[in-house]
Amino acid sequence: MTQIPTKQQILDWLADHPGESSKRDIAKAFGIKGAARIELKRLLKELEASGAVARRRRSFREADKLPPVSLLSVLPPDAAGDLFATPLEWQGEGAAPRVLFVPGKDDPALAPGDRILARVAEVAGEDHAYTARLIRRIGQAAHRIVGIFRKSAEGGRITPIDKGEDREWRVTADAANDARDGELVEAEQVGPKRMGLPNARIIARLGDPSAPRAVSLIAIHQHGIPDDFPDAVIAEADGMVHAGLEDREDLRGLAFVTIDPSDARDHDDACFAQPDDDPKNPGGHILWVAIADVAHYVRPGSALDREARKRGNSTYFPDRVVPMLPDRLSGDLCSLHEGVPRPCLAVRMKLDAAGNKLSHRFTRGLMKSGASLTYEEVQAARDGSPTPRCAEMMDEVIAPLYAAWQALDAARKIRQPLDLDLPERRIVLGDDGKVQSVRFRERLDAHKLIEEFMVLANVAAAEELERLRRPLLYRVHEEPSPEKLDALREVAQASGFTLAKGQVLKTAHLNRLLAQAEGTEFDELLNITTLRSMTQAYYHPANLGHFGLALRSYAHFTSPIRRYSDLIVHRALIAGHGWGKDGLSANDIETLEETAQHISDTERRSMAAERDTTDRYLAAYLSDRIGSEFAGRISGVQRFGVFVKLEETGADGLIPIREIGREFFHYDREAQTLIGSETGAVVSVGLRVTVRLAEAVPMTGGLMLELLEIEGQAPSAPRHGKGPRRGSRKLAALKAKERGVARKVRRTRRD
Repeated sequence: MTQIPTKQQILDWLADHPGESSKRDIAKAFGIKGAARIELKRLLKELEASGAVARRRRSFREADKLPPVSLLSVLPPDAAGDLFATPLEWQGEGAAPRVLFVPGKDDPALAPGDRILARVAEVAGEDHAYTARLIRRIGQAAHRIVGIFRKSAEGGRITPIDKGEDREWRVTADAANDARDGELVEAEQVGPKRMGLPNARIIARLGDPSAPRAVSLIAIHQHGIPDDFPDAVIAEADGMVHAGLEDREDLRGLAFVTIDPSDARDHDDACFAQPDDDPKNPGGHILWVAIADVAHYVRPGSALDREARKRGNSTYFPDRVVPMLPDRLSGDLCSLHEGVPRPCLAVRMKLDAAGNKLSHRFTRGLMKSGASLTYEEVQAARDGSPTPRCAEMMDEVIAPLYAAWQALDAARKIRQPLDLDLPERRIVLGDDGKVQSVRFRERLDAHKLIEEFMVLANVAAAEELERLRRPLLYRVHEEPSPEKLDALREVAQASGFTLAKGQVLKTAHLNRLLAQAEGTEFDELLNITTLRSMTQAYYHPANLGHFGLALRSYAHFTSPIRRYSDLIVHRALIAGHGWGKDGLSANDIETLEETAQHISDTERRSMAAERDTTDRYLAAYLSDRIGSEFAGRISGVQRFGVFVKLEETGADGLIPIREIGREFFHYDREAQTLIGSETGAVVSVGLRVTVRLAEAVPMTGGLMLELLEIEGQAPSAPRHGKGPRRGSRKLAALKAKERGVARKVRRTRRD
């Protein structure tokens, strides 16, 4: 008779043979055959029911332990640069174990979110329970969503909050992570893609979606912006101490001031100006720009450095900031607070009376801000209504700053950078976290003053590093593509203006077009269309110029608290001048192009998150005004409808194609128009419209509009009944083709 093992014998054998855990392996090990297999099956079921072992497909293993070959998801590097992973299928009690990934010599580079098949081994006495070695990579990061969880008996469903996601996601009961009904959650897709609703598992519970801070929290999770600093990074920042004067130039005697928005969260630049007393430079100016010396605290290869590079930049929302650096640095040691000595990198620039930079000199120093001023109080002082403290600084501080700016402004007008006039929205929140008002920021001369000073300092940094023949990251802005320029010309011609062709495009040509439109009904249209014709700026080790600013060499130097690019430029200057051991490292140089791509991506990520947050706040603000009428302009044309920018708030809403008219509309991609098949009506960018707000969805930020008037007239109705007649698609396409041919003929004649 076959001897059936005891439960303890089975457990002991599983512990000694983790790679042989199927029922067949167990039966073979104990010589169990025939009918005795039924008894073994009963024992294994009892062990499983008691929690002593866990079934994984057709195998058994000890509960709370990973199988020797496991599916893992790679996590972001920790503060020490080590790569950890988490099991995709953890069925034990408590949190999933921590797994250290040990890369092999020929292993491919892994990224956070990659899924791998790995051989794992238990370890003792470490801060991780297992080590893992790669067998093979089996896929990239799973698709993730943020949405509202609706609970059901079988688990539940998630309704995504993204405007681009129109499908619900199915969640099984064991993948719900104890989420509550109506809770905001983050989830990722599980299982293969197939027809029907995708399956998901909840990986994070984000709380009440109606909570005041939920709007920016949604954007943070939706765009994958890191918002918690690892303990090692916080500890490193908390251990920092104030920098002294050692090996620095003492600049504390110069009357530096910071000028920032009233709600500024940090102060990373200060300025000081005075007349040049050199008789060879009559009417000239000396301008100093001092920038926080972040490089002193954030050393290459440190935990702070790795985290700052990962974030790439700070991200700003109406209710919070997700900083690149912990507050100990961004809000304290690196912030140029009033009356406190702070380490800095500074540049002294000599200007002639016409605003041309004659020379510059960089130094690593210690400065002290005499005052933390706001744009509004500086402008009020300039306009004759100074506060008491500004009154004391008028002659020695504020007046020289404006004198230097006026010279730079004269040089700017000759250089002619792109001069777009697009108002900036400011969302004001109340104490309850709800939108109190939407305002357009007033653009003051004080804003322009600081902008010109920072631009000049950035130019000086690029030129200095070129002189030193040191690697750096340029801020690159290439000229528009021929296709986008043609589209801009179409809009300009339709509005009665011209944009020269057949010559090398300069910003002066675009400024001339904008000047023609200034004060006319097409002013905003031409500004928006010109902006859309521009390429997006990015970072690169090669100097490809900055078209928008009309500058040959340009680098970001002035904001190292919130941009990693500026920290790289600071390190390059430190290394180039031999100011210390915290300059650009060999690894910095080796990975410069990779860093440029990464921080260009994080910048775009932040812009998208900030834009989505603004859309959601505006939708919430307008949700109480459903049925109200608004004036606006068509800001975009697509096959499915037109986008309208509302004048009152700057919010963007959609008029679906069905609301424009009861006829077929042909979409002309090149001309950005919709052409009615029967009426011949042309709907294009820039047309004035009156709309009714039909729907506002704060969770997605979506606005749906109904068209009431276009250019003061009711939308045209088709001549033949309620819907498009047969053949109307061909007729609309023919009309569009005729318009296209006419455009080409006009171009040929002009050329």
